[in-house]
Amino acid sequence: MNLNAQIKSDIKDAMRAKDVLKRNTLRNIQVAVKDIEVNERREVTDADLEKILVKYAKQREDAMAQFKDAGRDDLVEQELAELAIVKAYLPEPMSDEELESTLKEIIAQVGATSMRDMGKVMGKAKAVIGSKADGGRINTIVKKLLA
Repeated sequence: MNLNAQIKSDIKDAMRAKDVLKRNTLRNIQVAVKDIEVNERREVTDADLEKILVKYAKQREDAMAQFKDAGRDDLVEQELAELAIVKAYLPEPMSDEELESTLKEIIAQVGATSMRDMGKVMGKAKAVIGSKADGGRINTIVKKLLA
């Protein structure tokens, strides 16, 4: 079962269980899926859905930080709950050791020797690693390895 079908199935299960938060969170993700399907007239792949999930998770983290600054602990809790639901569909993040070894291989493959080759490394890294690591983490480790 692909990721999109799994989310649709989980929406139905959440409706049956009267789990409003999970239902609404997954429906918000489905809205982004439908947006791509309608605007680009194509079927959404699991890779596309992972990008949507990563973007949604990032939005939840940003909102959580803003609510925390405003002292709205009730909304922080809601964002945390939504974030937990979304992260259940994302692949397990890479550890720093795994990420560093993968990036060393990528640097060797593209023949990067200095910071001028950062773009080549980052492009290949995002393609290989995908949503298993945040772009900021990748950037930090690549800078350390190329320095």
